[in-house]
Amino acid sequence: MKKLLTYSAVLVSSAVAGVLVWRKVEADKLENDLWAEAEKISEQQSKP
Repeated sequence: MKKLLTYSAVLVSSAVAGVLVWRKVEADKLENDLWAEAEKISEQQSKP
């Protein structure tokens, strides 16, 4: 029974860590896309 609880705790904590990492990666990707769009617009506005 103790092994089952240990395996379950490891599985749940791994899943939570995976979701948190995935959310961080997605947030960073969105932030990079936003900066790229802002830089593109800035370059377009600075051209005569």
